[in-house]
Amino acid sequence: MKKLLGLLSGKINKINLADIFSKDWLLKFISLVLAVSLWYFVGGEDRVDKNVMIPIEIINLPRDLVISNQFKKEIEVSVSGPRSLILEMTSRAITRQVDLSSATPGTMVFENDNDHIPVPRGITVQRVQPSSIILSLDKLIQKQFPVSARTVGKVADGYLVKNLKMNPDVITITGPLTTLSQFDEIFTKAINLVGVKQSVQLQVPLELEPAIVELIGETSVTADLTIGLETVTKTLDEMLVHAIVEGVKRDVNPKMVKIVANIPKMLLTNNVDPKILFTVTAIKQEGDDKLKVKIIPRADVELPIEILSIIPSTVSLVDSNAHSGLKTLPGSGQLKGEDVGQITEEKARNQVPITIDVEAVGGEVGGDSDKPSPVKVLKNKKFKQKLIQ
Repeated sequence: MKKLLGLLSGKINKINLADIFSKDWLLKFISLVLAVSLWYFVGGEDRVDKNVMIPIEIINLPRDLVISNQFKKEIEVSVSGPRSLILEMTSRAITRQVDLSSATPGTMVFENDNDHIPVPRGITVQRVQPSSIILSLDKLIQKQFPVSARTVGKVADGYLVKNLKMNPDVITITGPLTTLSQFDEIFTKAINLVGVKQSVQLQVPLELEPAIVELIGETSVTADLTIGLETVTKTLDEMLVHAIVEGVKRDVNPKMVKIVANIPKMLLTNNVDPKILFTVTAIKQEGDDKLKVKIIPRADVELPIEILSIIPSTVSLVDSNAHSGLKTLPGSGQLKGEDVGQITEEKARNQVPITIDVEAVGGEVGGDSDKPSPVKVLKNKKFKQKLIQ
């Protein structure tokens, strides 16, 4: 009997020890230790309340829509929980997501429920401010705006603004339909023209409404300012043409032309005769019997003169043989035919009586036409005119 009891007792002890050290009991023991540790570090830690700022994240916004109103980009969330978890939460990128996948143009309201704040387990959301998010959704469009320049003051006397061009002269803006439909053009800030005398290139800021600044920011354009002389269009008749061929002055036909020119206003002060501002000359062209009429400004005229037309633009040479018989009395010196038109009254006073060949000047002076007639040159104020005739 004692033997039997001993055998039974031994078997019971072996069974209990095997159960205690079995695999299931080992796992249970490890779980118990972890639970105690977690309770110590979490459940046993002091709980705190704290306000944290969580950003709003817009997701799935349709391409053809845009948020047109201003809204807070963060919400204030009051949370309660263990200090270590709250500190860990603030270092994580937690956001309040707003899903706009089903959005349409108009106003939409999204409630900020506690369930919409993805805080870690063990932390409780107590309050959210603001309690809702209001978004105005609008159609997204592109619109082109011409850039117009604003100016103040006047350029210097005698000058004018010939051209004022913006670069770029058109700006394309992408934004809400309701915002962009309020404007038709964009203006620059004022460009000061006071006293300007020459062309210049400037960087000019745009004068934008706050709604446009929100879309494109502060923007500048380049202003190309072209300054020119203020001119007067003058028609000048009977401008004598001077022609020199191979160093010899020659007569031309017609001997006078008409000129139309833009003359700077500053050259016409004090009733100045515009004919004195330039000389009309005829230049022989290679391979052409005609001489081209050219306008040569006077040497001391610094401002440019724009020639609009010359009528006629070409002239012909007069046969020079008609003047070959011109001569003088002995001792008076030889007077060439081409110099006849250049004799002035002052020079005539110093000349001895001369003999003019009638055939050389193309007409009769008096007496027998077959013989040269002597003509005394006296102090006659009309000498030059009669001689040319």
